[in-house]
Amino acid sequence: MSRVVLQAPRSESAAPRRAPREDTVIGDEVVRHRLAVRVIHWSVALTFFVCIFTGMPIWSPVFGWMGAFFGGLEVCRWLHPWAGAAFALFSVLMFIVWIGDMRLDKSDRGWFGPKAFQYMRFQGEDPDVGKYNGGQKLFFFAITLAMLGLLLTGFVLWFPGYFSRGLAEASLFLHDITFILAAIAIVGHIYLATAAEPGTFRAMTRGTVEKAWARMHHPRWYREVTGEERRR
Repeated sequence: MSRVVLQAPRSESAAPRRAPREDTVIGDEVVRHRLAVRVIHWSVALTFFVCIFTGMPIWSPVFGWMGAFFGGLEVCRWLHPWAGAAFALFSVLMFIVWIGDMRLDKSDRGWFGPKAFQYMRFQGEDPDVGKYNGGQKLFFFAITLAMLGLLLTGFVLWFPGYFSRGLAEASLFLHDITFILAAIAIVGHIYLATAAEPGTFRAMTRGTVEKAWARMHHPRWYREVTGEERRR
């Protein structure tokens, strides 16, 4: 007598789960960054900090202790330009992914003046702030320019024999200045994404933010993704 094996129908819960799309509401949370965006962001951050910890021992003997993290100064001299090339590559990818959301509009013009000071003082409310405020957009373009500056000057320093001595010396000076300004900007970026605005950091770890956070910091974006503007 043969046996008949009955298979239970597959439930919907067994279907493969798809990653949620950006700008969608899931319960009390809003999806702000999909996984690919977060991977690119953290790749930029990781390579930038590798550049810092390999570049500082080359820059000054005061930071020679940092070279021990990578096996010594000679390893830093070899690794630093390659880390810089990786940083540039991921920065280009980040630019391509985010440029559509980073275009400045009329509501962002105030960030060249009073809005920037109000934001740093945690004053004033702007109901027209979209997914990214004007300060975040300006920071995006500033970091892009810094990346280009570091890449061009770094290339000259990587292959100094192909360039004049004057250009090599100018590149060294500009490379250092650009790095210092970029490092200061990154420190400010980390502060604003953590201590200054609780709930922001999770957007780059979990990919989501709470509705209350979105309503407070990016009200126009909140209205768009929740459909409140369409209901008005």
